[in-house]
Amino acid sequence: MKAISKLKNMASSASLSLSRPFSIATFGSRYVSAGSFSLLDEFTNFCYQRDLPRAMKAMDAIQRHGIWADSITYSELIKCCLARGALKEGKLVHNHVFSNGHRPNTFLTNILLNMYVRFSLLDEARALFDQMPERNVVTWTTMISAYSNAKLNDKALEFLIQMLREGVMPNMFTYSSVLRACNGLSNLRQLHSSILKVGLESDVFVRSALIDIYSKLGELHDAQGVFNEMVTGDLVVWNSIIGGFAQNTDGDEALYLYKSMKRAGFPPDQSTLTSVLRACTGLALLELGRQVHVHVLKFDRDLILNNALLDMYCKCGGLEDANYVFTRMLEKDVISWSTMIAGLAQNGFSREALNLFQSMKESGVKPNYITILGVLFACSHAGLVEDGWYYFQSMKKLFGIDPGREHYGCIIDLLGRAGKLDQAIKLIQEMDCEADAVTWRTLLGACRVHRKVDLAIHAAKQVLKLDPEDAGTYILLSNIYANSQRWDDVAEVRMTMKARGIRKEPGCSWIEVNKKIHAFILGDSSHPQIDEINRQLNQLIHRLMGLGYVPDTNFVLQDLEGEQREDSLRYHSEKLAIIYGMMTLSREKTIRIRKNIRICGDCHIFAKLISKMEQRTVVIRDPIRYHHFQNGLCSCGDYW
Repeated sequence: MKAISKLKNMASSASLSLSRPFSIATFGSRYVSAGSFSLLDEFTNFCYQRDLPRAMKAMDAIQRHGIWADSITYSELIKCCLARGALKEGKLVHNHVFSNGHRPNTFLTNILLNMYVRFSLLDEARALFDQMPERNVVTWTTMISAYSNAKLNDKALEFLIQMLREGVMPNMFTYSSVLRACNGLSNLRQLHSSILKVGLESDVFVRSALIDIYSKLGELHDAQGVFNEMVTGDLVVWNSIIGGFAQNTDGDEALYLYKSMKRAGFPPDQSTLTSVLRACTGLALLELGRQVHVHVLKFDRDLILNNALLDMYCKCGGLEDANYVFTRMLEKDVISWSTMIAGLAQNGFSREALNLFQSMKESGVKPNYITILGVLFACSHAGLVEDGWYYFQSMKKLFGIDPGREHYGCIIDLLGRAGKLDQAIKLIQEMDCEADAVTWRTLLGACRVHRKVDLAIHAAKQVLKLDPEDAGTYILLSNIYANSQRWDDVAEVRMTMKARGIRKEPGCSWIEVNKKIHAFILGDSSHPQIDEINRQLNQLIHRLMGLGYVPDTNFVLQDLEGEQREDSLRYHSEKLAIIYGMMTLSREKTIRIRKNIRICGDCHIFAKLISKMEQRTVVIRDPIRYHHFQNGLCSCGDYW
């Protein structure tokens, strides 16, 4: 009761004068009898006790007596309504405080405004906002934040302008909110300039928001500039810059900043570790990811962090580690299940992925858009045409999920790989959404496998119509012509590329050895051990040829003859990386390689033979999937 009395004294707009005799109290211009004071006291107690039913009943009583409580008491009641999702009661409080001509102060009106925002009733919030005779920085910030959260970016920016015109100075919360509404660099730069003028650029939350939005727009140089403007003393800003680089696939810089943060004496939290795991995922740094796992153990009940750890292991080819994490997660959501299903599919374990999907349904977790995509991917990369068709055709009926472009893409890929190209082209024509470049590119890849030159040309033209700078399509079309011995057409494609300034991305393979990344490119002799690598590669190929290995010259990209054709295959980047792995890693260690373009068929045969002859395990990750080579077999079943 002492605390309640103290709070009543603090509420200047509606305080009870306790200096008068207890039987008579003043309330505004009214005199309140002892009985009325008892009702008011009872109402106050119920509000602070969060007893909503009794508080509402007591509110009716004081309204009949024409009295009101102080603003802080009503704010407690509104908090109770929010906690219980009691919108109806919240509206009754609103009606009560405005009843009989009473006008609550700005503080209480802001509380009501926030209530409508929290209930996602922006129209009601706006109506109340328009009625307010006075609006302070909290009022404006509440509305700006509401519009930002609702992705009504233009409204949020419009309100900031109106706020400035009315002479209300934004604070750090205002700018943190409105920055989220920036969807263009021009608006962002204007806001940044405004922040500098009012001197809020050193505020932790404003700096963090600036870094986040610059990163979101891909302007990492500007994000780094904001970060470097002053020495930070807050983990929030470190997390923003590390997360920005990790999200923009600049894992090297993200990891460098992470090390700098630790040297500066900041211990990582869940947000830091989530970003670092994302960086490890992008770079396929399994060993570093395992080191980060040690720090994750401190937060073993954090679902978001565990999902990031699971994703890292799946995308780095560490299926045993991924399964270990997944089976020990105390809480699993749809992201957890979907990540593991997709991970199994990408690593060539399609049947296991479908079995896990069945377990997911039995657990009661409802699949989402991404889950079904993982299921269809599993079917596509295992040639499970009937299963894929079943899930695709029933996803709307069974799970309420409308097929999107990605789902169509998986089915078109499934049909194309199975040689059902007529069905694939028919499905493209029947798609609910317009086929994009990715869809046509998928069909083009299938045409290459099955050497359907005419359909490939049609698919390539569709891709280049939608994405005229796509170097990969030119290369794939060139390869199809080359495999059909149509060298004049190959030359024409190459001339078109040259005229448009389009260059083929060179094949590059990376391998991590002793915490260092080694890169290999065909024809690049910059690696300090390249002579020894080439020597051992030649010796190994000679031994393999003695066992019957014949280079598959279908994968040669130029018009070459005889031994020249075989030599152009010999030094593909993944072969160089495999040899370096064999030279530097003990036999029991897995050779893990990341490649920027799809592995060619000859290198696939080479890796299988190496795994058998040398008793080595090799894992190669290309942009499409993982290949686990062991005992002369690949997890993809030669179907990729």
